[in-house]
Amino acid sequence: MIEQVDAALQRDGAAATLASTPWLGPAIDADAAAGRFGHWARSSVVDENTGAPVLPPAVFAALHARAGIAARWPIGNAGLLHVYGYLLSTTPTPYGLKRERWLDGDLARACGLPDDSFVPWASERTPLERVSAALEILFDRAPLIRERIDGVTGVTALGTAPSPGPAPLGYALEGTAQQNPQRRFVTMFPVADPSAVVHELTTGAPRLRWNAAR
Repeated sequence: MIEQVDAALQRDGAAATLASTPWLGPAIDADAAAGRFGHWARSSVVDENTGAPVLPPAVFAALHARAGIAARWPIGNAGLLHVYGYLLSTTPTPYGLKRERWLDGDLARACGLPDDSFVPWASERTPLERVSAALEILFDRAPLIRERIDGVTGVTALGTAPSPGPAPLGYALEGTAQQNPQRRFVTMFPVADPSAVVHELTTGAPRLRWNAAR
């Protein structure tokens, strides 16, 4: 099914593909009406590992236009980009295609969920709704590691890996009481080596991570 969407993007363009795909345009409409994008921070569409955008500007613009969110390339809404944008991304990264976290079942199993829990067409709930719910549970149950970065706090939730399998990682930003104390999600993905992530977070210089942006 994802291949049909790839073909439609090439043939019809981003706006038309969003409109004709139930788990894209109508789902984004439902998320916008429910205010779900407001629970997500801002993110760059430029991958920090490759230095290249994972989406073309036309898709970036069409996504934000559909959601009714003002955005200026390459910074946009993290929920829109990391869920719907990544599903549309065919740009290789060192860890594979961004969409695979939602399709291959590894992240769902890491969260203790059925394999198809994040597959967009497998439920009447929107993809963003399902991912947000899983993140809420992860941040409620998993140990949190905080990094203070110039007025905001990066918060990483790293769950326990099932055996065998990767661990679930969630990342969010928290502002100051004067700015925005609300926790706003940035991303979620499976981690093959949790100990390496913990080492980097606890010994490396604090910074915004995983394409988060102000």
